[in-house]
Amino acid sequence: MVRLHVKRGDESQFLLEAAGSARLADLAPLVARIYNGRLKVQRLCSEMEELAEHGTCLPYNMQGLTDEQIEELKLKDEWAEKCVPSGGSVFKKDEIGRRNGHAPNEKMQQVIKKTIEEAKALISKKQVQANVCVNMEMVKDALDQLRGAVMIVYPMGLPPHDPVRMEFEDKEDLSGTHAGLEVIEESEAQLWWAGKELKETKLLSDYVGKNEKTTIIVKIQKKGQGAPGREPLISHEEQKQMMLYYYRKQEELKKLEEDDDDSFLNAEWADNHALKRQFHGVKDIKWGPR
Repeated sequence: MVRLHVKRGDESQFLLEAAGSARLADLAPLVARIYNGRLKVQRLCSEMEELAEHGTCLPYNMQGLTDEQIEELKLKDEWAEKCVPSGGSVFKKDEIGRRNGHAPNEKMQQVIKKTIEEAKALISKKQVQANVCVNMEMVKDALDQLRGAVMIVYPMGLPPHDPVRMEFEDKEDLSGTHAGLEVIEESEAQLWWAGKELKETKLLSDYVGKNEKTTIIVKIQKKGQGAPGREPLISHEEQKQMMLYYYRKQEELKKLEEDDDDSFLNAEWADNHALKRQFHGVKDIKWGPR
């Protein structure tokens, strides 16, 4: 199996194994599916952290309003009584006014937080360093773990407008957000390797040969964005180490220059002709007037 080290820009994303005979028309959408799935898990983890801290999301017409404004407008969160966390809730006000503040109790919070850590570890970029390949099954497993944790803590379900529920139902609206810019539609996915576009009409082996033990770095782009930028010859960390080395070298040279004092050459013991003058008896002759 050919190992693909998938990157977005200069940032590593995940490792994926594919047969050399794989059609690139199928491989590019698969890479995009895993890439988008990992983004989905990350978004869910972020929202579930807020869910554990401050409870379910308020209706859109109540978000960002103060308690006085809600009371004045006579608004009510009808879902607060329906979507009660298992074991009761603990009030913890959401300062930005996005969630209702009825958070799960400590035990249920730990259920959510532990599941978040496990799901993050499953699709983490650190899997690249650990030489572990990620596939769609692992992404689905992470999503199932998160869904299970929410069902345990909120057996009655979440409000239909809650971002966590919308993510699980694939109804999330990412238009106008940074998260939306990160997503690459499967039909728009394009793979690049060594500055060359991997054409959808060809096989992977047409580019990397018949060696199934090859590892290549491929970059995923949206169609029409052109070739991705070439990677720097040295990493950012290596550049920092080099700058630190040359700075220390410069400081050492400065110190040596300060210590390079040749005033000792005027001392009597450093005179090369002192012995000769002593033999000739002209050692202490002074030529000035008495």
